[in-house]
Amino acid sequence: MSSPTLLTICGSLRKGSFNRMLLKEAQAAFGPAETLEADLNLPLYDGDLEQAQGVPQAVKALAQQVRDADAVVISSPEYNKSITGVLKNGLDWISRVEGMPFKDKPTVVMSANAGRTGGETGQFMVLSCLSPLQALVLPGQMLCVAAAGKEFDDSGALTNEHYLKVLATRMEALRAAVT
Repeated sequence: MSSPTLLTICGSLRKGSFNRMLLKEAQAAFGPAETLEADLNLPLYDGDLEQAQGVPQAVKALAQQVRDADAVVISSPEYNKSITGVLKNGLDWISRVEGMPFKDKPTVVMSANAGRTGGETGQFMVLSCLSPLQALVLPGQMLCVAAAGKEFDDSGALTNEHYLKVLATRMEALRAAVT
C-alpha cells in the first residue's frame, strides 16, 4: 500500500469544533495519507423514508467513504453525557447499508469537550454503537481532551504535551494496523 486512505468523522457539525481541530492533529500524527472527511449532515433516520425512497444518496456516499478507507478516526464531543445526535444518526444510517462498511475497519475514537472529563461518557457510547457495526476498534489509552477551549491555540493546534503524546501513540497504532 503506497498511501493509505484515512477517513475522519467529526461528531459535531460546527466548523470551529474542537473535535475538527483534534481530527486535523490526528491526520498530521497519522502521517502521509489520502484523507477523506465524512459529511454527517444527513436526514434523520426514518424507516418510512427508507421504505419509500431507499437509503438516501448522502448516506450511500458516507458508507462508501467508510468502505474505501483503510482506517477511520472518529472524534466527537459529548452532549448531555451522551453521543451526539448527528453521530448517532450517521451510524444508524450506515447500519442500514448492505455489506457492513465498518466490518473489521481499523478505527480509533477520541473526544474533545469543554467539560472536565473531555467527553469520556460520550466516547464510551460511541464505542458501544460501533460494536454491532463490527468496527475493529483499536485498544489503547483513551484520548479525552478536557477543557478543550484551553488546550488549542488560536491556530487550532493542540498544545498539551500529554494529549499530543497519547494522540501520537494512537495514530501510530492505527497506521500499523493498515500497513
